[in-house]
Amino acid sequence: MAFDRFTRGEKLSSLKLTVVQYGILVMMLALGAGLWRLQVLGADNFRVLAEQNRIRKVPILAPRGKLFDRENRLIVDNYPSVSCFLVREQGHNVDADLPLIARGLGLDLDQLRATLRRYRSAPGYQPIPIKQEVTPDEQAFIAAHASELPELETIDQERRLYPRDGYAAHLIGYVGEVSEEMLNDPRYAAYEPGDVVGKAGVEESYDQLLRGQDGSRDVIVDSRGREVGYLRTQHAIPGQDLRLTIDNDLQRAAELALGDRQGAIVAMDPRNGEILAMVSRPSFDPNDFAVRIDRTAWNKLITDPEHPLLNKAIQAQLAPGSTFKVLMSVAGLEEGIAQNLRVECNGGANFYGHYYHCDEKHGLVDIHNAIPMSCDTFYYTLADKLGIDRISRYATEFGYGQKTGIDLPGEQAGLMPSAQWVMKNYHRKWYAGETISVGIGQGAIEATPLQLARIIGGIASDGHLVRPHTVFPDQLPADFRHALLDTYPGSGKVDIPLDPDAWMTITDGMAEVTQPGLYHTAGSAHLEGIDLAGKTGTAQVMSHEALDRTSKGRITYPNVWFVGVTPRRNPELVVTVLWQNGEFSYYPARIGAQVVAAYVEKQRRLAHNLPAVKAATAPAAPPKPAEVGAIWSQPETGNGQPVARIRAGHFFVNPPAPGGVHATAASAHAPRTASALPGRLALALPPRQIRTP
Repeated sequence: MAFDRFTRGEKLSSLKLTVVQYGILVMMLALGAGLWRLQVLGADNFRVLAEQNRIRKVPILAPRGKLFDRENRLIVDNYPSVSCFLVREQGHNVDADLPLIARGLGLDLDQLRATLRRYRSAPGYQPIPIKQEVTPDEQAFIAAHASELPELETIDQERRLYPRDGYAAHLIGYVGEVSEEMLNDPRYAAYEPGDVVGKAGVEESYDQLLRGQDGSRDVIVDSRGREVGYLRTQHAIPGQDLRLTIDNDLQRAAELALGDRQGAIVAMDPRNGEILAMVSRPSFDPNDFAVRIDRTAWNKLITDPEHPLLNKAIQAQLAPGSTFKVLMSVAGLEEGIAQNLRVECNGGANFYGHYYHCDEKHGLVDIHNAIPMSCDTFYYTLADKLGIDRISRYATEFGYGQKTGIDLPGEQAGLMPSAQWVMKNYHRKWYAGETISVGIGQGAIEATPLQLARIIGGIASDGHLVRPHTVFPDQLPADFRHALLDTYPGSGKVDIPLDPDAWMTITDGMAEVTQPGLYHTAGSAHLEGIDLAGKTGTAQVMSHEALDRTSKGRITYPNVWFVGVTPRRNPELVVTVLWQNGEFSYYPARIGAQVVAAYVEKQRRLAHNLPAVKAATAPAAPPKPAEVGAIWSQPETGNGQPVARIRAGHFFVNPPAPGGVHATAASAHAPRTASALPGRLALALPPRQIRTP
């Protein structure tokens, strides 16, 4: 009996043993399958993860291409800088380090946290820019806390260095960090958060060429994120340098001529569309954007009522005033109306029950003196005879109401009203009285300074109109050049045949504008020896009745224009000047004459063709003695030791006579002592022999 129990127990133990054996087998199979999955099937994935833990990819930022003027003189350069990036380490609590990072780098803690939130969706290996222009003290902080803050990384970076005082700022533009809105635009699909991108002007239009291609450096790090070596370096490819069409000398002359006046200047070669100068006032300093601009400074710029970020050369849409009379003359002569039109100007005329003013009583006016006198009454009559349909057709053909297609972002098209335009936008018919105002460039018509330069330069060029541009096309890849035309559409290059007699009449009339004469609107801008032709314009910002009721001062003054060309036919330069609230149109004419004079003088100097200086007809008066102050050291010996004593004095020097080499201080002008000159050393000087350089 006992033996049977023992046998049954032994059999039970064998069963348990079998179960255990099978259990172990299943576990071993499961373990083997897991090892197979990890070591064979997932080998590539874990190899990449291991490399990421061991290797950190540090970006090498490509320097942007430099900008030069047409004579290869540097305009925009780069300068070396250091930026701080935050690298998110696996297993490291970055959020806990943020207060220390903010204190050490002088950052606002809330803004730092907001920056990190922006990059939550970015890949973990992508560094986050948190501080630009890191100072030496901040670099020392990063180095001293390398063990406890392994996530901080400094990267050498080149930043933009722009000309000072807003020189050509609107044409050049500026750079800044790519925004979230831009990242959602398909055009910026290749960009990542933190990338620097052109935001205006040439910087934006040619960003694809200027930005270059970033490189990287694969750095070996230990378990704490400390750099212990590097594997490989992929060098950055610098951006392409670009040669602009602007002439530094003419740009400088235009900047000085416009000064602080609100408005714009555009100088262009009407033969090929090369922009030689472009100024807009008020301006801004693009260097403020080279390092991330703070919110206060940005809000000040965008809320400024004078709109410093607005490029008025291509974005100010204003009534062209009497500059539109050049186009009216083309339409009137081409239609055979203006040749025989004679108008008696008595200071205005009645049309459709309303009296339209003229600024003078010009007497009998025809097409030959209508342009230099800028007689409104003549052009009221011509507009009434042409009608809005013909005026609109000619104006649209020459480019009013259309973009020029310049290679700058943000260009505005202006406006050329018509009967169809009124019906489409206001659902009413066109009133005949509106045509009268359009005839002198007022009413609903709007144009930009660049449009006027292209149109009037094209008329003076016998109907040859060009597409303006700021960069020489021969530097651009063919595909980029074609894409540029699609990105910035416009009226472009057009040839409109003009009647030769009409062309001669108009250009001669424009030349008379700048000649001294009765009622000539720009006679004070006459340049002796320079064939300067042009047209002034005055565009009211308020009606005569409203002006009589207001006392707001300068903001009620009319906007004034001048468009000038040299020479009068087939010109090589066209200049448009806009002075907002400038009051009198001969003011911008004088400004434009300064730019034209600077251009012509340079061309003559380059051709060694400067006009001879007239000889003096009378002997020049003797030069007055020049007042001179001097301070110097005089070696002496005191107590046996060589010493240097300071000497100072105040005396007069006779400039050398023609052909002389030196002069002597006049005895009649004995040197004064410092006792009579507060703040000077009490030392007198005897008369001294002074040799001129």
